[in-house]
Amino acid sequence: MTETAPLGPTVLGYPRIGPKRELKRAVESYWAGKSDLDALRHAAAELRRTTWTELSEAGLGSVPGNTFSYYDQVLDAALTVGAVPDRFAELNLRDEDLLFAMARGTEGVPAMELTKFFDTNYHYLVPELGPDTNFELFDRKPVREYLEAVGVGVQTRPVLLGPVTFLLLAKARAGAPDGFVPLDLLDPLLEVYGQLLGELGAAGAQWVQLDEPAFAADRTEEELAALDRAYRYLGQLTERPRLLVAGYFGNIGPALPVLAAGPVEAIALDLVTNQSDLDAAAGLPQLRDKTLVAGVVDGRNIWRTDTDTALARAATLLGVAGRVEIGTSCSLLHVPYDVTVETGLDPDVARRLAFAKQKVAEVVSLSRALREGRTDGTESYTKPGRTAADDRTSARLERLGTDHYRRGTAQQRIAAQQERLRLGPIPTTTIGSFPQNSQIRADRAAHHAGTLDDAEYERRMRAEIERVVRLQEEIGLDVLVHGEAERNDMVQYFAEHLDGFATTDLGWVQSYGSRCVRPPILYGEVSRPEPITVAWSTFAQGLTDRPMKAMLTGPVTILAWSFVRDDQPLGVTARQVGLALRDEVHDLEAAGLRIIQVDEPALRELLPLREADRPAYLDWSIDAFRLVTGGVADSTQIHTHLCYSEFGAVVDAIDALDADVTTVEAARSKMEVLDDLGNAVKRGLGPGVYDVHSPDVPEAGEISDLLRAAVKSVPRERLWANPDCGLKTRGEREVVAALRNLVAAAKAVR
Repeated sequence: MTETAPLGPTVLGYPRIGPKRELKRAVESYWAGKSDLDALRHAAAELRRTTWTELSEAGLGSVPGNTFSYYDQVLDAALTVGAVPDRFAELNLRDEDLLFAMARGTEGVPAMELTKFFDTNYHYLVPELGPDTNFELFDRKPVREYLEAVGVGVQTRPVLLGPVTFLLLAKARAGAPDGFVPLDLLDPLLEVYGQLLGELGAAGAQWVQLDEPAFAADRTEEELAALDRAYRYLGQLTERPRLLVAGYFGNIGPALPVLAAGPVEAIALDLVTNQSDLDAAAGLPQLRDKTLVAGVVDGRNIWRTDTDTALARAATLLGVAGRVEIGTSCSLLHVPYDVTVETGLDPDVARRLAFAKQKVAEVVSLSRALREGRTDGTESYTKPGRTAADDRTSARLERLGTDHYRRGTAQQRIAAQQERLRLGPIPTTTIGSFPQNSQIRADRAAHHAGTLDDAEYERRMRAEIERVVRLQEEIGLDVLVHGEAERNDMVQYFAEHLDGFATTDLGWVQSYGSRCVRPPILYGEVSRPEPITVAWSTFAQGLTDRPMKAMLTGPVTILAWSFVRDDQPLGVTARQVGLALRDEVHDLEAAGLRIIQVDEPALRELLPLREADRPAYLDWSIDAFRLVTGGVADSTQIHTHLCYSEFGAVVDAIDALDADVTTVEAARSKMEVLDDLGNAVKRGLGPGVYDVHSPDVPEAGEISDLLRAAVKSVPRERLWANPDCGLKTRGEREVVAALRNLVAAAKAVR
């Protein structure tokens, strides 16, 4: 290993979708057959070049590389090491087409499972491994992109998913023998990582970053031993770059002494989410030979850094480590690009914000302040704190007391709802949204811009709602939805109608693949100035005699998918949002809606990674949901929806929500979720039987098989048939075909 330059100030990763979602447009154009592979690759190369040069010119000492992905970095890692399931290998596809087939599925070949990346709203593709998985250096993307960066004059630090985290994120493939766990494959995987590090070193890479966020969660002694074995093996390689091991999304606790004792040159610590690693580091003399990257700039939220606090935390490490560098708490993948383009934001809100570009500048200026004592560009920032409005909301909560929980027993509600709704076994429904074509989106944009007046906008949206209602009646669904044509996003739509929120024009963040969201900014006390959904839902119910389901987004999901104020406990903010939604639920009920769905797909997502932190979170998250739904009549059926998560850790919490019907994602995992939920959720349960994130249209027989599998865990009288998630991003032709098959399958299983 040759002598290398120190890291210098750095970030652990950067957004890759493009400031104006250029990657999304290029990828979707290729999927639609409107452009060829050369055009896609050209667009991707331009985004990479721009990112590398801008980060280098911003003054970072080390620029992260290999952070670009067409879809997902975990999927990229699987391709790099040759973890390609047989069903995709048999397609004889290569390069981008193989990656997209694994991510999205193709005709007759289901996609890989999609789930949340730790406690973020980012989704990853779950690697499928078995004892016969034969790792090899299948795709040299990290080496190609390193050399590509050198070609434009930038020395990058390739970022790789750490080998232990890769295995801990993977699952045993279907048919793997009992007792097999992916961690059993660590030794052959390390050989491939060693080969990759050797090739990167030979290409000239001075540093490589290996991400091990799995160790921000509780880990067994066996898993900690695997971490030790992995880095002793990689560290002893002679011809390799220097290694930076990054732990983030919380403290790495017992993993810190393991890494400190190992032959790695640098460790990155998240000092925003949790500061306990600061005290632990002081007791580890081995760190005096290493570099510590102090992650004091928040990579997951958009508030400006409190300079005094950040510098104090970094300075604490100066006497502990051989060298201290300023960095971000995690990759900046989770924040938008640039706040300066948001000209529509209230200036009082905008001055409090830092997006990715501004966070890079904060890292550089904080590094200068730490090294040289220069504070130019690093003025201290103070959080605003609670207001009188916050106190008024707290007083209202106190007046409600425990009454906000009150509903009848499950049996009382079942009887009242059967009499009112008269639904048979295995009712069919959808989750809420229907496909939105370009005309719908254009009408919404024109209304937002003021070029389409309120009356004409309402006429067009009502016409679309009526069309969707008639379509559902013709298909034969039992419980209908209005299709949500008026909604841009399930969180942003509500943020635009609640006080205390701001929204952006270009604040896009990748959720998965080409799916991007614009998280609202929750900056103050939340309240509802007027009803939000009541008029649309009432109009839709007036079109049909069948039950019309009103849809709201729950308080936990609104928080999870927003950038939330950090000057008060999250539970306090959740209850503020819950109060506003409670008013909406009661207005919907008063308007005659018989079914109200309060979506909480992020309930599992926000669950703390450490077991010790979970009870407090579950207390306030359950309380916030029941605050929204409490007080409605027994005859009003409350639904909730959860998706793309591992539910085992929150099954008791899901039941404690006390919803009358819970719908969940289940198609990709072939009903595996019912192992956790089937007996735990004691009321209605709708395991998704149609994967809405794949273009493949399931046959009626395939759906019937899934429903029959579900009946083994859920009695027919409690079972519902529904898609995995909303249908907004799908094409109408495939949706209609899939829903017809769903209805036919439900009839067959009845």
